[in-house]
Amino acid sequence: MEIVVPDEYKHLFVRSDDRPIVKIPDPVLRKVAVEAKLNKKTNFLIDEMLRAMRKAHGIGLAAPQLGISQRIIVIAPNDFKPTALINPKIIKAEGEQIGQEGCLSIPGLYGDVKRYEFVEVEAMDRKGRELIFELEGMPARVVQHEIDHLDGILFTDKVDPATLHWTDPDKIDAE
Repeated sequence: MEIVVPDEYKHLFVRSDDRPIVKIPDPVLRKVAVEAKLNKKTNFLIDEMLRAMRKAHGIGLAAPQLGISQRIIVIAPNDFKPTALINPKIIKAEGEQIGQEGCLSIPGLYGDVKRYEFVEVEAMDRKGRELIFELEGMPARVVQHEIDHLDGILFTDKVDPATLHWTDPDKIDAE
């Protein structure tokens, strides 16, 4: 699906030090990310991802969204403690939920996406420990969205096209 950005949203797609998140149509967003190695650079990248996510008022971010094609995501939905997942894999999935999604790489565009209601995710934490996370509802949605980024998949590839709409994200944050 080709996305045509309305003129009044084009300013959101300008990348700068203040807005470091990669936007469509940058090719890094369509690449399958490589497995991440755990080292000092990885921890620095995770810190940068958490900072960029907070600054953009996001609830999830994948390393490719900062231009780094590695399998690392950070999530912080609802009251969830901000968490980094290195080389995450969904090992179990159940149920179904449909809900609205947006993406920091496509600011202003929103639509309904069908996801699993419950997922079990295997990943390493930033200390290299293998962990299994059981997530449901919004946290499950966020982790699925971010893992899709690691595989070069955007929410617009899965969205119900009839539900797509543009809304100024700054107005949503103000509500």
